[in-house]
Amino acid sequence: IGGSAATVSSSSPGVAAVAAVPPGKGVARAGAAVPHLTSGVVSHCTFASSFRLSYKFLLYANTFAVGGGVVVEDQPDVSAVLSAYNQQGDPTLYEEYYSGLKHFIECSLDCHRAELSQLFYPLFVHMYLELVYNQHESEAKSFFERFHGDQECYYQDDLRVLSSLTKKEHMKGNETMLDFRTSKFVLRISRDSYQLLKRHLQEKQNNQIWNIVQEHLYIDIFDGMPRSKQQIDAMVGSLAGEAKREANKAKVFFGLLKEPEFDVPLDDEDEEGENEEGKPKKKKPKKDSVGSKSKKQDPNAPPQNRIPLPELKDSDKLDKVMNMKEAARRVRLGPECLPSICFYTFLNAYQGLTAVDITDDSSMIVGGFADSTVRVWSVTPKKLRSVKTAADLSLIDKESDDVLERIMDEKTASELKILYGHSGPVYGTSFSPDRNYLLSCSEDGTVRLWSLQTFTCLVGYKGHNYPVWDTQFSPYGYYFVSGGHDRVARLWATDHYQPLRIFAGHLADVTCTRFHPNSNYIATGSADRTIRLWDVLNGNCVRIFTGHKGPIHSLAFSPNGRFLATGATDGRVLLWDIGHGLMVGELKGHTDTIYALRFSRDGEILASGSMDNTVRLWDAVKAFEDLETDDFTTATGHINLPENSQDLLLGTYMTKSTPVVHLHFTRRNLLLAAGAYSSQ
Repeated sequence: IGGSAATVSSSSPGVAAVAAVPPGKGVARAGAAVPHLTSGVVSHCTFASSFRLSYKFLLYANTFAVGGGVVVEDQPDVSAVLSAYNQQGDPTLYEEYYSGLKHFIECSLDCHRAELSQLFYPLFVHMYLELVYNQHESEAKSFFERFHGDQECYYQDDLRVLSSLTKKEHMKGNETMLDFRTSKFVLRISRDSYQLLKRHLQEKQNNQIWNIVQEHLYIDIFDGMPRSKQQIDAMVGSLAGEAKREANKAKVFFGLLKEPEFDVPLDDEDEEGENEEGKPKKKKPKKDSVGSKSKKQDPNAPPQNRIPLPELKDSDKLDKVMNMKEAARRVRLGPECLPSICFYTFLNAYQGLTAVDITDDSSMIVGGFADSTVRVWSVTPKKLRSVKTAADLSLIDKESDDVLERIMDEKTASELKILYGHSGPVYGTSFSPDRNYLLSCSEDGTVRLWSLQTFTCLVGYKGHNYPVWDTQFSPYGYYFVSGGHDRVARLWATDHYQPLRIFAGHLADVTCTRFHPNSNYIATGSADRTIRLWDVLNGNCVRIFTGHKGPIHSLAFSPNGRFLATGATDGRVLLWDIGHGLMVGELKGHTDTIYALRFSRDGEILASGSMDNTVRLWDAVKAFEDLETDDFTTATGHINLPENSQDLLLGTYMTKSTPVVHLHFTRRNLLLAAGAYSSQ
């Protein structure tokens, strides 16, 4: 797929105007009476978390520099917040205090050393900031140079930013300092290790470190054996430390909603024969061990009316019938039957490909570009057509059987449609399930809704004040989510100008979003290296997952809704059990950022795509089988991950110098991948 186009600005001719739609009267699906969620509910999740060092967003740093901070209303006075670092301690003794604690931890028993070593990084940061705030610049520089090399490698990016704060004035000008007074870096430590630390600090009368522990750290104490170095390393790395155990105890309805029953008319090829009465027998669809949808009520599913969902139109029912017929012919994947892969390469994409999406029926593909355009292609022989003008529509016989075909203008038929309207790079795109609408989000801070009948912009949703990195439609349509540089995710409805929910809690950009298959939950990944799961009903954060060592850039729910796969700049895929709130797997192999994850339709294969120009296939059934979680495991977060994830790797497929930015399984389990050719 190739081509080129001139850069388009908001003032260029042909830019689609935003339709003036009265609130509540917009582009709700025709014929669907949808009760509304109450607007304006803000998440109850607090902003209290660890120190949030100034960061540089890695996705498109060349497009938008994140040097300054996000302006948030009603923030406390900067001086009052930073006064937490006002102290009268002897600055010349800071190195002695830190080295003394370091010597004590390194000489402690092996079973305690790994847990107590978690103190090094947060203590180092807060002691350095105390020295800077109290204008002991030479002591701060000496302290940093002596101990910064002892910190874990996954904190090096944060330390580079920290090293730039050398004066008190730098702290006042950095908005990330505003959370320090009430923030707590979370450390999970066994009771025995904590008592050992407390006794040491009391014996040495080291009040300086003890005050930092009490004021800036949250020690999550558990009873039992201390965790091993491997178990700790698997869970740490985020800006906020680990998640508190209480954060993952809320009940989550991860099951699927009951599917409506349809009478599926079978084609000749679907018939297996005739019974004694001459009636055709229906072919029974195969049962999927991991991800199939069932007509039986899932005991873990939410109530059918927990959130208002749009009613199905006749066209939706017809599409579901087609989906079920395709599923009956679906290839059952596994280690002995891997999917074929079709790769769409964007050639001559000098506009800079930044986002890709493919419709559920695999008939259209869309690309978002850095020149502010959105381009839609048909990947079937059927070309894209627009609806006729109002004058021409008035001449059509509305009672004719082929009225839906007659309303389309053959003169407009083409394989490519270019949509103009954004005034900045387009970072996210998403097709609606019924293929009537398309979402796009941009650096210009807006999310636009496009009609795929007229290929014009219907609505521009304005709520984010900074670039919007991702957007996605709900599996049932009508609702959609967006996330951006302002550190929040927003839930929208297509017929509301204002967001219905604001999910606040991340400490950095919300880089990716994903709806749960039952639409009751939304997962968000962030540059703060955490993943959060939000309840659509009330806006609460019900899960916080830590373990990645870099910003999150891809999310994928298993088809059965129980598991979540996440990918990040650290090149790892982490697997999570949503019900128990635990990490259950780690897949290593990629050498660069993972931008695409997707489960097969039956949930037996997990595909991952990366900037290292590879597509990898993983055995999801083997990864999730025999998961045993007892009360102790759930309470402490102890989980023994498989040592060799290569046992789960089914195949690695190289592209021709093309980073993988999107993956999609067709209804018959053919894997589609997409990316822009890179000559570098």
